[in-house]
Amino acid sequence: MLDELLGRAELKARIAELEDERDALAGRLEGESERRTEAARARQEAEKEVNRLEDRITELEDRVERLSGDDDSLDYRGTEDLRGDRLREVLSRLDSLSTDAEGALTAAVTDDRSLPSAVESAFGDRASLVRRAAPCVALADDAGVVTVALSPPRQPDGFDAWSDGFDLDPAWFHPTETTVVALVRGDLFALGRYEGGDLSFVEGFESDVKSAHSKGGFSQGRFERIREGQIDDHLDRCHEALDEFLDGGSGAGAGAAGGDVDLVVLGERTVLGEFRDRAALTATVDASGDPEVALTEASREFWTTRLYRL
Repeated sequence: MLDELLGRAELKARIAELEDERDALAGRLEGESERRTEAARARQEAEKEVNRLEDRITELEDRVERLSGDDDSLDYRGTEDLRGDRLREVLSRLDSLSTDAEGALTAAVTDDRSLPSAVESAFGDRASLVRRAAPCVALADDAGVVTVALSPPRQPDGFDAWSDGFDLDPAWFHPTETTVVALVRGDLFALGRYEGGDLSFVEGFESDVKSAHSKGGFSQGRFERIREGQIDDHLDRCHEALDEFLDGGSGAGAGAAGGDVDLVVLGERTVLGEFRDRAALTATVDASGDPEVALTEASREFWTTRLYRL
């Protein structure tokens, strides 16, 4: 009664409400604290698991490296790009090597996934360098005088053989008298043939193909369709030029191409697929200039052999 008269009853009720609110907030704070503690604990556990997995990955990577036999501390004694007279000189030196009946190993290594046992035996701890150079032709003699690998333009099928000298086919490294080379880009075509080891330009042309879409005008989609159509028309012209030459329909130059023609098509990766069915070999090259200049540059790039000194 007295509390009501003095107004204390209302204050006590308010105090009780605030105490309840305080207790509720304290409970929430305690809950948040527990959640933060649990989150911190979970984060620590996750960090421990990440560290464990990283250690395991490193361990497995080390094991793979040991099993593969690759040793990053090993490196080639030197490398060199061989072409023209320099290539002929080096091949002549290798051809001149003479050993006992089985003193020289020639091995065509087609990929880096496996090595012939003869290569493992002949090169020892440097066999990993042969794997790194693959596809290649590996050469070694039983005295260790010669240990090299060659990456020729034409990689032969896999084989390995010991003999009294190295077994190197000139056709792996040089064009033959039946070799015809074509350079094909999305806007350029050039054709030549080899006579006496020298490249003779036969014919070439460039087509008008849009190279960039300017702002304004028709849409990007329409531009791409027009460009693709122009490239298709250009490739049709390329096929027609090859057909005419290889069928002997373009005069004396074509007549010389009679018989079994060894067609090599070089050019942009995006268009080479159009010629793989008719070519003995295709390769991506980077050549620029007018058709004759570009063909010379592309052929020079292609008929280059990489030498690895092991």
